[in-house]
Amino acid sequence: MINGIKLAPSILSADFSRLREQIQECEQAGADYIHIDVMDGRFVPAISVGLLVVEAIRRSTGLVLDIHLMVVEPEKQAGPFMDAGGDIINVHVEAATHLHRIIQDVHQREKRAGVCLNPGTPVGAVEEVLPEVDQVMVMAVNPGASGQRFIESALPKVARLRRLIDEGGFRAEIEVDGGVSPETAPRCAAAGANVVVAASAIFNERGTPGQNIERLQESLSGVRRGA
Repeated sequence: MINGIKLAPSILSADFSRLREQIQECEQAGADYIHIDVMDGRFVPAISVGLLVVEAIRRSTGLVLDIHLMVVEPEKQAGPFMDAGGDIINVHVEAATHLHRIIQDVHQREKRAGVCLNPGTPVGAVEEVLPEVDQVMVMAVNPGASGQRFIESALPKVARLRRLIDEGGFRAEIEVDGGVSPETAPRCAAAGANVVVAASAIFNERGTPGQNIERLQESLSGVRRGA
């Protein structure tokens, strides 16, 4: 954690032939979470990882596993991914018919519950569950692929969520996912984010995961919250 901001490397851009090694390097560099994007080819066009990969990652690290369910019918997938080792289960409000029920089910398993907002989904879609959730994920790209350009309208959305959470005295953290880099991460934090997810900014040919995490940490070190 740097300046109160948690770093969550997303394995979507990792080298899967060296996944264990890269995750351990992220842990040694000071990552707080490992973010795992689960795509079903229906909610988003792509298909990514499943339960076996999450189970393998669980055996590889003691870090919090932050599961991002980009799937239809998330109520059917939340339980299996908790069983596989997930610590935070994030579901999209756009996919959840009975959102509050999923949150209750996650908490009954003594796990953390998160809700996700696509770029075109307003903050009002989660206001009713803000007292209940542990995390709100603001998507700063359209979900489904890493390396996309940061969508600027995510920042006022983060700021509004921060006001609602602080004024209500709620516990929810705000996570930003998509387009996070040493340039955009400080802006997310200044707007009120507690957690930033980075994929291609950490797993790339410009440096090792550890070196790239260090760059993100440096960018966050001087952030003034609420600036």
